[in-house]
Amino acid sequence: MFLENLALKGIAVQSSTFTWVVANDTHSWEATKAIDGIRYSPSGTPNAVETHTYCSITGYELNPWWRLDLLDSYYIYNVTVTNRDDCCPEQTAGVEIRIGNSLENNGNNNTRCGVTSLVPLGSSVSFSCGGMEGRYVNMYIPNNQAFLTLCEVEVYGTALSGTAPEYLSDLLSPNISARPLRSSEKRVLMVPKSRLKLWGDRAFSVVGPKLWNSLPVSAVAQWFM
Repeated sequence: MFLENLALKGIAVQSSTFTWVVANDTHSWEATKAIDGIRYSPSGTPNAVETHTYCSITGYELNPWWRLDLLDSYYIYNVTVTNRDDCCPEQTAGVEIRIGNSLENNGNNNTRCGVTSLVPLGSSVSFSCGGMEGRYVNMYIPNNQAFLTLCEVEVYGTALSGTAPEYLSDLLSPNISARPLRSSEKRVLMVPKSRLKLWGDRAFSVVGPKLWNSLPVSAVAQWFM
């Protein structure tokens, strides 16, 4: 099963944002830096100032949190968190990973997948979430005054049953008969006629329905549970 890093197309926010003025330049460690696809120091020489280019950091506060909106609900199978590689490993320790569809308490009351321990500098830790369903993925340090630092958050999962990209679903149509058929229980797809036997029969609009229709009823049924 192919698992996509859903975080790359989501929207991230956090409880506050740490800023630092260096030589009259203001650097901000925004929430989006944790989903930019960059785990480690781009220069290869980690330092505190450079982290603003690839890490998110909240202000020093009670109950800091970071939230990823996936824009839709997914089955979440794995969450990977990467720590900064220059200092301060405690800023990614004791972080609760929460997944669900509620925004109650900023999403921090959703079901917990796991809790980070002390993550070594520049290291990643992964948590198996077993297909938990949710739109929001939160990183949350409860009951503690702290910075929350995340240099990358990766969320791997799959779409809920019955969803597909429009460019594919537009090529598929159900086989609707004027009278009830036993095959209707299997949700058979219509196989279009092709003029070009050699190349036309290899088109997705032809091959896709043929493969789907060849599946056993039990395999098809699980997609509609």
